[in-house]
Amino acid sequence: MYTIRKCEETLAKAAQQGLVFGACHTYVGQEAIASTVCEELENNDLIFSTHRGHGHALAKGLDPFELISELFGKKTGCSKGRGGSMHLFKPEIGLMGTSGIVGPNILQSCGAGYAMNLFNKHNVSISFFGDGAVNNGAFHEGLNMASIWKLPVIFICENNQFATEVPFSYSSGSKKIGSRGHNYGIKGYEIDGNDVFEIHKTINLAIKDAKEEKKPSLIECKTYRTRSHAEGMVDYTYRTKGEVNKWRKKCPIVRLEKHFLKNKIFTDKELNKFKEEIDSKISFSYQKAKEAQFPEKSTVLDFVYSDYAETNLSGNHSISKNKNMIQATHDVLDYEMGKNDKIFVLGEGIGKRGGNFSTTIGLYEKYGQLRVCDTPICERGFVGLACGAAMAGARPIVDFMFIDFINDAFGEIINQIAKIQYMSSGRIKMPIILRGCIGIGHSAATHHSGSYYALYSHFPGLTIVVPSNAYDAKGLFATALNCDNPVLFLEHREIIMNKDEVPDANYQIQFGEANIVIEGNELTVVAISKMVILAKEVIEGLSDSYNCSIELIDPRCVSPLDYETILESVKKTGRLLIIDEEFESCSIASQISSKIGDIAFDYLDAPIKALNGSFSPTPYSPSLESQVIPDSAIIKKKIMDMFTE
Repeated sequence: MYTIRKCEETLAKAAQQGLVFGACHTYVGQEAIASTVCEELENNDLIFSTHRGHGHALAKGLDPFELISELFGKKTGCSKGRGGSMHLFKPEIGLMGTSGIVGPNILQSCGAGYAMNLFNKHNVSISFFGDGAVNNGAFHEGLNMASIWKLPVIFICENNQFATEVPFSYSSGSKKIGSRGHNYGIKGYEIDGNDVFEIHKTINLAIKDAKEEKKPSLIECKTYRTRSHAEGMVDYTYRTKGEVNKWRKKCPIVRLEKHFLKNKIFTDKELNKFKEEIDSKISFSYQKAKEAQFPEKSTVLDFVYSDYAETNLSGNHSISKNKNMIQATHDVLDYEMGKNDKIFVLGEGIGKRGGNFSTTIGLYEKYGQLRVCDTPICERGFVGLACGAAMAGARPIVDFMFIDFINDAFGEIINQIAKIQYMSSGRIKMPIILRGCIGIGHSAATHHSGSYYALYSHFPGLTIVVPSNAYDAKGLFATALNCDNPVLFLEHREIIMNKDEVPDANYQIQFGEANIVIEGNELTVVAISKMVILAKEVIEGLSDSYNCSIELIDPRCVSPLDYETILESVKKTGRLLIIDEEFESCSIASQISSKIGDIAFDYLDAPIKALNGSFSPTPYSPSLESQVIPDSAIIKKKIMDMFTE
């Protein structure tokens, strides 16, 4: 506790001196919780923390030098200068990260607990969070999943009375937190968070339940932060000095010192000696961190992605069968699950039912409920859980049916899944697949017809795969199943039942390598997903009727996107048309047009053209729905117009 206190006071002064470049959320006043909880943990027990995570990091074993270095932005920091105060990673000691967003760590700790069950490990996953998080959906979804799946997770709420500056007494209709555990069928405790002995007794009961019986617990530790929400913020507009001083008298360090002295466990002299030793260590760490080097500027893009393994193209491809996209990807999923027990699938109705599109048919019976798991309708919850499971070494697949549904988990995808490899300096991998349908054409209206691949391709760290046929789908899915990067695997609802010749042998297709579907030398057409099928029919018809030589390119992935293949084609043809079902504004078509216009300007004989869907939500009626996406007639006219440019 004293190490945490001294380190935090040192960091607070450093922030005033301008040595801390961003936020600095200190843990002063709450030291008893992290210290006592982590004292009972093993190295392989994992903790997930929140923005006020310095104390948890130090208590789990992080060297003060690495913490101070991180806040100073140095390469010797625990996150190599990529995280700062709110993003502390040290997986080597079970510190799985702290989050600047409230709530995700609750879900990630559930994922780690799921992975522990999957691997039959008798460890525990701990989530630390403040009282503000209990009003967040992640809290409710996390506790529910932990309960129904019997996850070895302990949820520790550090109720310090305020969420930033909003008092808990105002923000929550239910004034008690610990008792909420009973609503989800798990044990709940309400304890004094400044009393190490009460914390010690309670955490040991919770650990025993978690490790021996796979039962989660919720512990509310009532405490108080005696410094401002973050250093430099005004503190007495929402609370009084009298209230703060009252809690300072309840200081957990002072309380424990009094216990030691009263029971003659230590003398004043011995306690002062301990403090002097810690003071010296923190002072040394501070000075050493000041002198440490900043990260080299050339490393700024390191760890955005893990290295892609070389694809495996071996195998006898001579034996092929007509299969649709679902059958082809099912084959490779079954094969990979058979050889890699780290793979599991989550989703609504993907268990005995086999999925809305039969993506997991028969796999529940073959691999069991733990590896083919039906979920509640809580997309944010199970996507966040999958993130935590991946962090803990599993390889989750989230089968989300329609991408419109996964948008409910947008924050988990872009703030957590896409960024954790980078923030952890590559020490935590993110081998997760988010798989489901996209596209317009089945009168499902606007909540079951989205595509959104352009939106997700905006975020570094994600790989976005959009296959147009069963052969590509199998090879790309195989690559995704052997990849350490997060992959959105998006299958167009209108073409998933189209059949193609697909080899029985296992093979992989490299991400970011486009496919030249038809070769030509007069016009380059780049089409995405279903538009590849329509464009191919039109081009083949034009080639027969008008003797046109048109090259058709299928990118297969929109992030990474193979600009080189498109460039080489445009050098040859001098013209480019992009066909993309998504809206034109901020679309993949816009991106390709901008990029190729820049790098291939000297080779163009005519302006680049794009054909997109209408800038409109998707209507239900077939007569209206047919008007918002390009069809064969529109594509044909656009291609013919290109030859008159």
